[in-house]
Amino acid sequence: MSSRFEKALAIGRPPNITRLFPNSRALIVSGKVIDRALIAKGGAMTIAANGRNAFVIRGVLQAAQRANAAVLVEIARSEGGADAYCAVNYWNIARQVDAACNELEITVPVAIHADHYGIKSWEDVERAKQEIPSIFDAGITSIAIDASHLPDDENLLANLALAPHIPRWAGLETEVGEIKGSQGLSTPEEAAFLIRGLNAHGIFPDWIALNNGTTHGLEASDHGIQLELTREIHDALAPYRVSGAQHGTSGNHSERLSRIASETPTTKANVATALQMISWGLEVNDYGNAFQDENGNFLKVIGEGVSEDVWTEMVAYAESHGIKGGGYKKLNLPFENKLHGQSRKVRERMARRVEDFVHHLLSEVFSARDSAPLAINAILETGSHDLGAKAICIEDPKEWDEEKIRLAAAQLDSDTGPAGDFDD
Repeated sequence: MSSRFEKALAIGRPPNITRLFPNSRALIVSGKVIDRALIAKGGAMTIAANGRNAFVIRGVLQAAQRANAAVLVEIARSEGGADAYCAVNYWNIARQVDAACNELEITVPVAIHADHYGIKSWEDVERAKQEIPSIFDAGITSIAIDASHLPDDENLLANLALAPHIPRWAGLETEVGEIKGSQGLSTPEEAAFLIRGLNAHGIFPDWIALNNGTTHGLEASDHGIQLELTREIHDALAPYRVSGAQHGTSGNHSERLSRIASETPTTKANVATALQMISWGLEVNDYGNAFQDENGNFLKVIGEGVSEDVWTEMVAYAESHGIKGGGYKKLNLPFENKLHGQSRKVRERMARRVEDFVHHLLSEVFSARDSAPLAINAILETGSHDLGAKAICIEDPKEWDEEKIRLAAAQLDSDTGPAGDFDD
């Protein structure tokens, strides 16, 4: 093993990781490290893979090793929070990643991201003040505070209230505009309001997620990301040095994703539903969207993913519980143990299918190949697990107290789009 890796391993792991895994050889790092690596690469972003099952996690790590790419493995609050539909959760994902890294001899840097920590009310804020420290205690190294469901002023105020409960060394993502497809699109004014208000209080997010035209889950077509809108918003945010986090990539064509990487300062691309479907062995197109027949049934590739017997059980369970389409995500928890109880050959092919898909994304679509050494560079140049902030405070905090925040938000022209459940 190179001396550079050894040095990064010695100084680059955050304190929660060194406490949990004192003898580990896994280079689990802050999300800041991953962001800086992709910035250094230029015109590139990396995968933030939602590890809904262990086979996705293993496949992503093996793909990252093949591509020599720095990556994030994540789970959202809806997937792995207190009311989860996956067995992988905020409190065990770091342990799963660490174990897999050591078993598979993964040496690329990996961040553990709490995706979409959803805040929909002030009751959620109060609960979060206790729960967020608990997930960092369990090995999370990066978090997305998603209060985009709230009005603009409440979104900003919720982020401000929760910032003291997030370690300063951790990766931080914020969000403006709930992910709803072509409705309720984010605007440069809304994004600037959120980032300027945070900046005034000394909070410098590494990423901002936008509603730039995508949806979570299954995408009906390959139309989604609005490239020009994304560029326009990031132009408005340029003085604040915040990278983009691209949500809703499943169902977006590879060419459009490549342009997001090359033409905007986006360094993180969330991929969730596609990886789940691929691990199960469903037939997908080149951008990861699962095919369905005229009756809305998914098409299983014989000899790929889960065994045919288990897939038959999964389909029967879905039918008996009225589960269709994107609702198949609800099968993760009830079938967790059956997936692990399959033969080694089946378990390995589940992970390998994810590996091949993710390797293609990292190498050919996201341009993330060979970003791992750049992440190690960032650690060694800083000499610490804590890379600090990219931005500096340029806003006047006196102009961003609660009263002025509410007055300014009232002047924004916001279109929140339709009501409904748009969780990841």
